[in-house]
Amino acid sequence: MASSETAPLLRDPDLVTPDQDHGAQTHSRRDSPPRGTFARQLSALDGFVLLISIVIGSGVFSSPGPVDANVPSPGAALLVWLLGGILAWTGALTMAELGTAFPGEGGIQPYLSYMYGEVFGYMAAWSWIVATMPATLAILSIVFVESIYSSLGINEPDPPLTHKLLSVLVLVAVSTANSISTKTSTRLGGFFVAVKFLTIALLGVAGLVVVFVWLGSGKSKDLGGGDWKEKNWFGARGTTGAGGGREWGSVGAWESLGFYSTALYGALWAYSGWDKANYVAAELRHPRTQLPLSINTALPTIITCYIAANTVYYLLLPWDTVSSTDAAAVTAISHFIGKVPAYLATALICLVILGSALGNSFVAGRMTVAAANKRWIPSIFATVGQVGTYKISSPSTLTSPNPSSPSTSRSSSSSIVTASPILDNTNTNKDSSPINALLLNTILSTLYILLGNMRILLTLNGLAEYAFFFLTVVGAILLRWRQPGLERPVKPLLIIPLLFAVISGFVVVRGAVFAPVQALVLVAVWGVGVVWFYGRGWVVRGRGRGRGVRG
Repeated sequence: MASSETAPLLRDPDLVTPDQDHGAQTHSRRDSPPRGTFARQLSALDGFVLLISIVIGSGVFSSPGPVDANVPSPGAALLVWLLGGILAWTGALTMAELGTAFPGEGGIQPYLSYMYGEVFGYMAAWSWIVATMPATLAILSIVFVESIYSSLGINEPDPPLTHKLLSVLVLVAVSTANSISTKTSTRLGGFFVAVKFLTIALLGVAGLVVVFVWLGSGKSKDLGGGDWKEKNWFGARGTTGAGGGREWGSVGAWESLGFYSTALYGALWAYSGWDKANYVAAELRHPRTQLPLSINTALPTIITCYIAANTVYYLLLPWDTVSSTDAAAVTAISHFIGKVPAYLATALICLVILGSALGNSFVAGRMTVAAANKRWIPSIFATVGQVGTYKISSPSTLTSPNPSSPSTSRSSSSSIVTASPILDNTNTNKDSSPINALLLNTILSTLYILLGNMRILLTLNGLAEYAFFFLTVVGAILLRWRQPGLERPVKPLLIIPLLFAVISGFVVVRGAVFAPVQALVLVAVWGVGVVWFYGRGWVVRGRGRGRGVRG
């Protein structure tokens, strides 16, 4: 019988499923599944709503510019949004397979540890804490500020330092709100979800008005940008602004694939959160049937909303304006109804962005605590209710009162909590916050704001996420070969993970070639992570390849 420490996939094809319940002994797949953190009380409809609330965020309002600037036509941009949705859909189904095969919470880190070894799970956590989540928070803070400036008629492809400093101020405000208490974060999250749906609905109404007014006036009156009815939606054209006046007719096939990869990163940013489908599984009463039903209804709905919203942008704006703005929704509404009425729409969109920032900051703090509990980073980041070593509230822990205790170091498989405040049902002190972890996230995000811009960060974020998503899905495919008898309550057709692996693998490789600076930054981050992991002496040699320290 294997110990509670997981072993790599290629070591023993007959390995039983590791128990993820706080370091308990492993069990046979015939035994009852480990007790999860979340109560199983949700229906398929609840799962649908939760996935919608997790995925739909600020990306649909901010990513259209970066997408349009890297494709030859509006029609091609809409196809990129469709491809991004399909990629998210196939990825969500594959993650659901792993999430139900290995009951419990923890995201992709425990899957990678089980399939490849502990260091891979650690590297995923390290990458999320040092690269993915700080880049995410930086993008959201930048988009918040640029949305306000766009409502005032100011669109800067390269925002000045004053814009960056205001973005840092937004970031600090978000981190401060999450530092008050967990209860404050969750209550604000529910409010922002309602604002999100209202904003998308208003965008749809604006697009319908443009079309119906044009048809009702005998095709003589256009309240939109004009290009939508005069130009070929799939005709190659030169781009402006961030696109640099590129003439697509002269772009070679290989270079064109690079631009499409960059565009796809922008779309994938908007679909970010699809990998949290396994968190939904932890709360469904019957995940075997309800999880695929939730995914197969939520993802098509999200894809439809995104394609519809982007179509509205092309209806409301001149097409060369779309590629030059990082706040497409605000710019479109301002162009459609004028500056003064657009201020209300701007406020709604900014609230949506603020809600996304709040949720991501909430998650970043919890992920950092989980890594510290595993002793992957200094244990001071596992503390709650204190700044540095100064305690400002009553003691509370997310897993164990002592981050350095053996029980704590073995609990990381289930200590990484959900990626949305809506799903926070952990048995923790609701009035405590991981302030030290939030401070670390704020400092790292500030560096990204000051040193980069939204479009650079989108590519960095995409590379960081999809490199590990690719490894996870490839591992899921290998598991079908190595452990065919593993019980899989959710088992999509093999073509689904294969499709994800092929597309995501190409996107990562071509994106890295096309954006070597971001790729080198990411490699440097990973290099530091590897040095940190082995330099701290947390891997005991002789226990078998890929097995980590018990604490």
